[in-house]
Amino acid sequence: MDIKSTTNGAVATLKMNGRFDFSAHKFFKAAYDQFLPQKDISHLEINLADVTYMDSSALGMLLLLHERAQAEGKKVELSRANPTVTQILDIANFGKLFTIR
Repeated sequence: MDIKSTTNGAVATLKMNGRFDFSAHKFFKAAYDQFLPQKDISHLEINLADVTYMDSSALGMLLLLHERAQAEGKKVELSRANPTVTQILDIANFGKLFTIR
């Protein structure tokens, strides 16, 4: 899993690439942890355009991010998921917790 981080104003974007599974845990946490304490960042976008696989541990990591971001007063948005990943997010009812576009 490769994760590229960028910022644009108050938005931090994490662009994910490859398999999003338990092996990505350490890298994913390190990628978003750098933005949670930053006062000028109010929004985290998780760009899933290049995610080829997502399992239940990835859903758990997204839930953990959601909880930690909410505690810091930040919003999390999931974007650009391919149809397979979108279906997984729909089945898990993630649309109730996250903005998905």
